[in-house]
Amino acid sequence: MSEIGRRTTPTPTLETPRLLLRPLELADAPQLQFLFPHWEIVRYLADQVPWPYPPDGAYRHIRDTALPSIERGETWQWTLRLRTSPDQIIGSIDLRTKENDNRGFWLALPWQRQGLMTEACEAVTDFWFNTLNFSVLRAPKAVANIASRRISEKQGMRLVATEDRDYVSGRFPAEIWEITAEEWRARKR
Repeated sequence: MSEIGRRTTPTPTLETPRLLLRPLELADAPQLQFLFPHWEIVRYLADQVPWPYPPDGAYRHIRDTALPSIERGETWQWTLRLRTSPDQIIGSIDLRTKENDNRGFWLALPWQRQGLMTEACEAVTDFWFNTLNFSVLRAPKAVANIASRRISEKQGMRLVATEDRDYVSGRFPAEIWEITAEEWRARKR
């Protein structure tokens, strides 16, 4: 697929055994505003996230940053919902064309440690390689973010670089994890 084809590929609804991943929309802002601004969620996110989180932070982020980036074909973003409760958002995941930063996610506190984000990562990584036809996926994370590291390990990713990055909670050592399309497809066989 050409770069133009990727840029015109809309964000589809994806499904896993337990989840619905629906394309992000402005109407999601109230639920995201309620779920997102918790220190345990934001501390290892990039420092572009304002903290303390403003009362209209989710609405402004979707309107001013996320939707324009989606329209430019630079990101694909989903809300996560349990199939048993399709109207309730429980988190978010996105793919992006930034160098060394292709996937990010967060999950609301009540739904952590249940393997749900691993499921979501499987679906969007498959979309990255098999629909968008990118050749490599790189995911940065704070070294201290053990839960995120475990997801990368489960997906067969490998550590390829370390550097310091700025997070909401400060400047910390970070790791960049990588998997190629060939490795991903071999793992799925």
